Amino acid sequence: MPAALAIAAHPDDIEFGMAGTLLLLRAAGWEIHYLNVARGDLGSTVLDARECARVRRAEAQAAARVLGATWHPPTRGDLGVFYDHRTLRRLAGIVREVAPTVVLTHSLEDYMEDHMNTARLAVSAAFSRGMPNYRTVPARPPVSSDVTIYHAQPHGHMDQMGRRIVPALCVDTTSVHAKKRAALACHASQKEWLDASQGMDSYLAAMDEMSREVARMPTGHGEFAEGWRRHSHLGFCTMDADPLRLALGKHVRAGVVNAAEEPSSAS
Repeated sequence: MPAALAIAAHPDDIEFGMAGTLLLLRAAGWEIHYLNVARGDLGSTVLDARECARVRRAEAQAAARVLGATWHPPTRGDLGVFYDHRTLRRLAGIVREVAPTVVLTHSLEDYMEDHMNTARLAVSAAFSRGMPNYRTVPARPPVSSDVTIYHAQPHGHMDQMGRRIVPALCVDTTSVHAKKRAALACHASQKEWLDASQGMDSYLAAMDEMSREVARMPTGHGEFAEGWRRHSHLGFCTMDADPLRLALGKHVRAGVVNAAEEPSSAS
């Protein structure tokens, strides 16, 4: 059975930009896996870090159950996701354990370092999957199967310099949006935090609008969508590998393999 492994920085990141695609893959007969690298321990104005991590762990586990995904525990604190061997060895161990056909992760250009470092770690963990001399924690034997990596839309659909990012491939998630929304609603502690720290007037409505924005992009379709850019095949899979497009068929609209950035109207 093919497997998809979603690797995101914080609890709720998967729900914002990846969960619809995971749900469609599950409906197509795939195993789906859910991994946050960070505990979410800084995501509160009222809880201390230990209690916040405990609450967010429970919320993430509940969300994974809604999605029907296998949950994998986080290993780092918020703002503590760095590109280092300690973190990479743990992530590489999970990649070898799951042996995914597809890895879904953050954009390499995003609004915060935890997201971008998670994307880099996910890429290297997948790259090292077949290296016998790379020691993972816990130890896992190397795997030789192909893996295709897809990068989600960055928060706000722009890079750090405000340049608009256009996905090369859009997945129409309208049919599973209600369940995606239910999974995001499991993260009840985050509504107050994001209202206070980032000015999100409505946590769920913000996700709705992000999904609508993707659906309105040149490669988008449907009412709600998630956007993806395929990582280079070198070191991972065959040149023409595009398992998301093959698995999801009518739900997918694709443009060029790696879409160019469009200048932001604000830049």
